[in-house]
Amino acid sequence: MASDTHNNRGTIQQTLDDYLAQLREQSDRMMGYPAARDYNYDIIKPFLDVTINNCGDPFVAGTYRGHSHQFELEVLAFWAELMRAPADNWWGYVTNGGTEGNLYGLYLARELLPNSVVYYSKDSHYSVAKNLHFLNMRSIMIRAQPSGEIDYEDLRETIRINRDVPPVIFANIGTTMTEAKDDLAKIQQIMHDLVVPKYYIHADAALCGSFAPFLNPRPKFDFADGAHSLSISGHKFIGSPIPCGIVLALKENVNRIARSVAYIGNLDTTVTGSRNGLTPLILWYAMKCFGRQGMAERAQRSVELAAYALERLKSIGIKAWRNPNAITVLFPEPPADIVAKWQLASANGESHIILMPFLTKTHVDELVRDLQAPSTHDTTRSDTARETNKHRN
Repeated sequence: MASDTHNNRGTIQQTLDDYLAQLREQSDRMMGYPAARDYNYDIIKPFLDVTINNCGDPFVAGTYRGHSHQFELEVLAFWAELMRAPADNWWGYVTNGGTEGNLYGLYLARELLPNSVVYYSKDSHYSVAKNLHFLNMRSIMIRAQPSGEIDYEDLRETIRINRDVPPVIFANIGTTMTEAKDDLAKIQQIMHDLVVPKYYIHADAALCGSFAPFLNPRPKFDFADGAHSLSISGHKFIGSPIPCGIVLALKENVNRIARSVAYIGNLDTTVTGSRNGLTPLILWYAMKCFGRQGMAERAQRSVELAAYALERLKSIGIKAWRNPNAITVLFPEPPADIVAKWQLASANGESHIILMPFLTKTHVDELVRDLQAPSTHDTTRSDTARETNKHRN
């Protein structure tokens, strides 16, 4: 029996070693999806030996003590300040990712404006429609501009037609494919012009929220620009081995949906009951290591690398483009072997690369060499891509 146990452990170890090697190789060439890898969380590893459950509201002391609420509160305060949340009127928690943050923002909107209609652009993340289905909220999809930014005239006209129904605006602060940012100042102006008395704006800043405060000019996307709630991903630009995020909202709105739970001696204000207590530690450590200055420097490096990638692609005749100050660069979808090697996200005949902080000019140059090399797999390119590129030419 002892021998069987020993052999089994050896098999388990080999399986995990092989998988880790595979992940490391794949991660180094992941240019199509946003997942920063310039981190080292060895200092957090001992906490894998204990159970950390952040159940309940992080601002309320409950009866359950095995939590990391104290670290969570520091993380929330750091990002609330960067998002220019009102000093005495904000609330938030660390989520499992951007989708949960968006669900929470829409949930608040529904509770505050139960007869509302949600307006979101066709370039919004695929999970938005799912969240609206979960919440049974009425919605209208708005056209998007070629850049991916919402079509403000279509939004204005649609709200005007439905002036008797309170609008909830789901704003994209970095669309999935083009990293287009909706302008909350323009959305606010539409509300003012149409004399809309009650409305709600949620900002989906999954990718861009963590570096938008450091861009020049600064996008109009946060609480000072009119957001009532805002969602950021933690595993994208900040960097985390575990998917996570941050949702922030006006405290006065959250107070209206809170309810007491005797079992944990706390308030039920979050989407889930039990919450990951490890991710607040990860985000706290990243916050302490990077700080404002470090985050600003990482943002600058990524923006500069995106500009470099754009020029390198153009230099070999590829019709690449990007939105102003974006770290996402788009170009016609290449052959399938290149898409697979670099894990390029593709849709409607276009692929993109997202220049995350761990990437370098060496990565860009290798991708460019692959795009220049004659491909023996050109026939595997999708029909959509071939048709789109035919019209482009």
